[in-house]
Amino acid sequence: MKKIFLFTSILITLSSIKSELFAQSVSAKEQCIKMGKGVNIIGYDTAVWKDFTKGRFKEKYFKMIKDAGFSTIRVNLFAFSGMDSKYKLNPKWLETLDWVVKKGLEAKLMVILDMHEYTAMADDPIAKKEMFMSVWRQLAPRYKDQPSDVLFELLNEPNQKLDVALWNQYLADAIKLVRETNPNRTLIIGPTNWNGIESLPTLELPKDDKNIIVTVHFYHPMPFTHQGAYWAKDFKELSGVKWIGTKEEKSEIETKLKVAADWSKANGRPIFLGEFGAYDKGDMDSRARYTSYVARTAEKFGFSWAYWQFDSDFIVYNIEKETWVDPILNALMNRK
Repeated sequence: MKKIFLFTSILITLSSIKSELFAQSVSAKEQCIKMGKGVNIIGYDTAVWKDFTKGRFKEKYFKMIKDAGFSTIRVNLFAFSGMDSKYKLNPKWLETLDWVVKKGLEAKLMVILDMHEYTAMADDPIAKKEMFMSVWRQLAPRYKDQPSDVLFELLNEPNQKLDVALWNQYLADAIKLVRETNPNRTLIIGPTNWNGIESLPTLELPKDDKNIIVTVHFYHPMPFTHQGAYWAKDFKELSGVKWIGTKEEKSEIETKLKVAADWSKANGRPIFLGEFGAYDKGDMDSRARYTSYVARTAEKFGFSWAYWQFDSDFIVYNIEKETWVDPILNALMNRK
């Protein structure tokens, strides 16, 4: 009888401990504060996903990013390119991702796994839904035992054919899938229209799941931030557009970001500004002024943020010269 009583007591104690751990999971608001200043990394470094020892992004950059003042890396995952015909992720692709997670955490960085296949999903979301779900069906259990400093961003910038109705359905399905193995994992989810602030009211999130950070992206005014960008048909021929920091220019940024701040307060969801920046064709002084003002305004409203991006374009680090782009880095870190 004593053995039965002892065994029952142990079970009750273990159950109590489990419940306590569940209750003590880090809140989305705490996570968002901790994320602080971030930077997008790796997405367009195609070589690294085949062999992380041969990519442009080197192991030393994790510590360099932390030492520069960043707290978070948003890892842009083009997962579809790492899949076979049965939607199974390539072992080498996964090996690289394991390396990124491990080295990011070792550098004391928070690590966001951002499913970045927004173009493929926008072009044919119905045909691609199973691929989308397969990504999380594999990644969620793989990283279920990682600490809370690893976050899952379900999909970058849903847009076009992935409309409001479809996206709300897809995100609900993906949340349910992820929660099977990661009940306490902080998720990052944004609205349609390329994570547009104006689309926040259309976002439907489960009311009983508070461990969600909502993300928006910000590139206003586009004629300035995307001047000369070859992929932006309305702005690729533009040049010489400056951002001086006039009262009107600042007011435009503050007004638009305040929409997200007001929505956040009304809905009790913290905000992560997952992308912002100005393309390299703009003059550096304007880009630095703009970058600083967006970052400071986001911080004033209580947002965490991640600059677009470390390498490729909009760069904050020049890999060819192995040096930081000081005007952009200083603007992000509020250094004179």
